[in-house]
Amino acid sequence: MRRARGFTLIEVLLATTLLALGLALALATLRAATATVQRGEAIAERSERMRAVAQFLRRRLAGARPVAFEVDPDTGVPLRFIGEPDRLRFVADLPDYLGRGGPYMHDLQLHEGQDGLELRVDLKMVLAGLLVEERPPREPELLASGLKEVRFRYRALDEQNRLGEWQERWEYGDRLPLQVEVTLRDADGRAWPPLVVALPLSGGGNILGGVP
Repeated sequence: MRRARGFTLIEVLLATTLLALGLALALATLRAATATVQRGEAIAERSERMRAVAQFLRRRLAGARPVAFEVDPDTGVPLRFIGEPDRLRFVADLPDYLGRGGPYMHDLQLHEGQDGLELRVDLKMVLAGLLVEERPPREPELLASGLKEVRFRYRALDEQNRLGEWQERWEYGDRLPLQVEVTLRDADGRAWPPLVVALPLSGGGNILGGVP
């Protein structure tokens, strides 16, 4: 019988090369699959965060009440809604699970964070048209972080009883606007879905430049 022939050096090198290529392909496929899963998880987490923040803002703004929380020291006019491009203050009832219940002034404001802007809400109890300082003081709640832009705009009816233009600043602190628009943009530039909230208790009669 002929003696069994062994593998040549070229065959061994070829087999080793093919094995290395197979392992490299498997590793690349695994890395791609892992990256896809991570991207999917990041997208799902971002979507859930946007949904939660939008739901909170929509419910709080839709529940805004024409309740005064302080008095303008210059005019003596009771302030029920203060709207600025980067800050928003209004009164809405707070659910029991978020506090003691009852009317609370919601102060939506921006803070500088490590990863960009942070949107926080400061809650203060309102009693007889004045703010009540709690002891110990309540810390502002974080709503969203890692933001590049947060902008509020306001709209009411014009003198022809039609929707007016969006305003960067709400000039009528003694009454509620008809609608509030909230624009959010992540630090990487991606915009959140647009959020426009109607305030039912505004009465629909807030005429810009006129008397409701």
